[in-house]
Amino acid sequence: MERPGEKLKRVRERLKLTYRDVEKASQQLAQRRANDEFAIALSRLADIENKGTVPTIFRLYSLCAIYRLDWEEVLGWYGVPLELLPAESLRTPLNQTHAAGFLPAARFTVPQPVDSQIDLNSTTFLSHVIRHWGKTGLSFLNGWDLRQHRFGFIGLEDWSMYPVLRPGSLVLIDESRRRIATDGWTNEMDRPIYFLEHRAGYRCGWCTSYENQILVQPHPSSHQKPGLYALGEIDVIGQVAGVAMLLEPAKRRRPQSGATPAASPNP
Repeated sequence: MERPGEKLKRVRERLKLTYRDVEKASQQLAQRRANDEFAIALSRLADIENKGTVPTIFRLYSLCAIYRLDWEEVLGWYGVPLELLPAESLRTPLNQTHAAGFLPAARFTVPQPVDSQIDLNSTTFLSHVIRHWGKTGLSFLNGWDLRQHRFGFIGLEDWSMYPVLRPGSLVLIDESRRRIATDGWTNEMDRPIYFLEHRAGYRCGWCTSYENQILVQPHPSSHQKPGLYALGEIDVIGQVAGVAMLLEPAKRRRPQSGATPAASPNP
């Protein structure tokens, strides 16, 4: 496996830059920044390329500028996955309420079906192919093992779990938790929510398992009817383990009382 220093050397040689060229360019950059830490001496560059010496953040910045390299990609060469920083923060819990300083442009990868037309009004299961969602702040859900987790999109007209899950929410689904829990919660926020597939599409809601049937229960505030399915008519994909959603009360569209969700089946 090619080491980071070897990759940097290959880029330098492709640009036909000598050690002296890099040293001079870094010294000029250091002068512009009024900080000698940005300068890279000949011997230090040789150590970085040939001995595996890890450059300081200042020298790495200089190399990225001189070589026209993406900072995030080069950090990845050194085993620093910058795109996973928001996800790592969720795995390091803090007791105090705080603001997160992650850039809104952080990249986020979401699986998407191949050559398919996704109806965003209906709840959808996303899988197989990765694409970028751009400036969304959804990178908090990035970094999960896709061998165990999948993603689902709550349809723009699916109010079945509002206000716990708003229409347009992106949910993280843990496929290892497909068995419907019978206890372990004290309120609606703690009760497990499941993502399910049936003949007419997908549903997301609280579930109760009977001997040969599954009851999918929407949130009472949705004013929608529960769905009762035979075991062969519906499949539990997994339990919702995370959610990213936007709070935009001015754009709410509520169905009439008694209406079924966009992705609801024929019970």
